[in-house]
Amino acid sequence: MIDPRLHSPAVARNRDAILEVLRRILPTRGLVLEIGSGSGEHAVHFAAALPRVTFQPSDIDPNARASIDAWTAKKRRQNIHPAVALDATRPPRPVCRADAILCIDMLHVAPWAATEGLFYQAYDLLQPGGALYLYGPFLREGVQTAEGKLAFDARLRAHNPEWGLRDLAAVEATARANDFFAPEIVEMPGDNLSVTFRRF
Repeated sequence: MIDPRLHSPAVARNRDAILEVLRRILPTRGLVLEIGSGSGEHAVHFAAALPRVTFQPSDIDPNARASIDAWTAKKRRQNIHPAVALDATRPPRPVCRADAILCIDMLHVAPWAATEGLFYQAYDLLQPGGALYLYGPFLREGVQTAEGKLAFDARLRAHNPEWGLRDLAAVEATARANDFFAPEIVEMPGDNLSVTFRRF
């Protein structure tokens, strides 16, 4: 039988740094929705470290959902729900509420409509004060972007003109338009950022 589990080398490099931030911003218990869960390796790592938190992974790709569920079964994590199909750009949503939302390394490999839809849906899903956590590479005004990131951006746009590194100022403007406070920004390894928005 073919193993459906996918492997992302980036997860091993960033999961512990992300977890350090999540320990501080996530509720001690509750439901955390992950949008764009990819292979599922982040979910199983976070679920093992935060056993009182329940994780709801999601992905638009059925192969990713199969991988997520296979990783969950392999690691025997009881605090991870089966993966659901979720398209950030449009409803319907398979989840009606969340205590926090995670979105890791997705915005730059999705159309801008996914960023807009993410904040629009997050407002409905979260209670006041609920956290929307983003992780990944961003462009920032007044901050020089590493040459490697600019080359990465060019490759993304060559692959799909709707992809590319997002301007953090544009993301913040979208957040404000959907009633989120200004973000807390944490510098991360590899010229990435943790960006946490809180709902009004």
